[in-house]
Amino acid sequence: MAGLAAAEEIIALAAAAQAPTEITLVEAAGRVGGVLSTVCRDGWLIERSADNFLAARPEAVQLVERLGLQDQLVGVDPRVRRALVWHDGRAVPAPQGFRLLAPGRIGSILSTPLLSPLGRLRLIAERFVPPRSAQGDESLESFVVRRLGREAFERLVQPLAAGIWTADPARLSMAAACGEFLAMEREQGSLWAGERRRARAGTAPSAAGARYGQFLTLRSGMHTLPERLAERLRDQGVRFIDAAAAGVERLPGDGWQISLADTAGADAAIDADAVVLAVPAPVAGRLLASVEPALAADLQGIDYAGSAVISLGFARTDVAHPLDAAGMVIPRRAKRRILAVSFSSSKFPGRAPEGCVLLRVFAGGAVDPEVVRLDDAAIEAVARAEVAELLGARGTPRIVQIDRWHAAMPQYHVGHVERAARIMERTAAIHGLGLAGAAYTGVGIPQVIASGQAAARHACRRPVTP
Repeated sequence: MAGLAAAEEIIALAAAAQAPTEITLVEAAGRVGGVLSTVCRDGWLIERSADNFLAARPEAVQLVERLGLQDQLVGVDPRVRRALVWHDGRAVPAPQGFRLLAPGRIGSILSTPLLSPLGRLRLIAERFVPPRSAQGDESLESFVVRRLGREAFERLVQPLAAGIWTADPARLSMAAACGEFLAMEREQGSLWAGERRRARAGTAPSAAGARYGQFLTLRSGMHTLPERLAERLRDQGVRFIDAAAAGVERLPGDGWQISLADTAGADAAIDADAVVLAVPAPVAGRLLASVEPALAADLQGIDYAGSAVISLGFARTDVAHPLDAAGMVIPRRAKRRILAVSFSSSKFPGRAPEGCVLLRVFAGGAVDPEVVRLDDAAIEAVARAEVAELLGARGTPRIVQIDRWHAAMPQYHVGHVERAARIMERTAAIHGLGLAGAAYTGVGIPQVIASGQAAARHACRRPVTP
């Protein structure tokens, strides 16, 4: 998506400047969209990775509107806008008004069975915990334990966060991943105060665990977004090449040459005035190793984690659980092999045939990398055993879709904000280069689109002459 967004932005920049331009988009995967991919088969609509985007930022919604896809937008069914948490052998709703790690309602905290009486009191006492005096970055685990207590972290925040970042919370950067909550502490003194201010402004959510009212998808599947954008770009003259970039070199006069591998008869190299690298950070680092070694080292220092999505379709009568939520998250303390289960057919219409339900099981991540390496039979067995115990799913699934995403999720470790700033500063010193993707300032679809747009503007800016 970042590369497609960059191409669209370059076209807009060229049109505004009334300047002719030629754009080539090099795609190693042989299809557009990166991890965004949808399987449609026999009445099932299965998202292979992300199944929605957050409308709190405008970039994705604006792209949908530019592509004329407004009538495709669908929100999470209001009847299931809550998250369940597995606790002591049963599914328990996350406290009403609790937003990832910010409490919003005292009553829901006092009544939740997810916490012991002492755990509830400790969470409520967050308003009296003084802000951290040091201004540096801190891990999610450190921040939450300090402000909400160990029990709230292990039973509530850790499973909710794992469903978003698949990261190790002891290394996940608050500044990079949860900057809003960090700002609440620094500016309002506590998370309670920050949520009260949101409530007074009319922006506090009523859903439990997440902002489900702001989650949107497309009726025909998330793949529609990159595919429709690619169609428009082709109509506007963008050339697509199915190949991998093998190297990037600077040419005399501030030009660039991109050497290609596996071109299937296409050019072995492309000369360009500017280049946008919308690839994983380590790949960008490898390509830029001879151009700017310090930049390449920072790029290659960004870690990635893998995960697996196992989609299981059952007859409705074969699943005992009412599936009356958006999904369920599972704490690490439960010692199970999965992170979460999304109730896809409850969240969005048209995901399963009549009389059937679709479940998406998430496994792996930074804390359990081995599960992604299991073969198909083993990983299916893990998923089926888990949904049997957690949701009462029996019988043989009507459909099984296994998707492994090796090293697909960038890990925002403590210090990531400073690293990303160095990367962008060093990139700014190189004329005609832009970096885009999920590795820098956000993993969500709107953030990735924004990164492509920003990289295009940077790569195409005029050089500054003394």
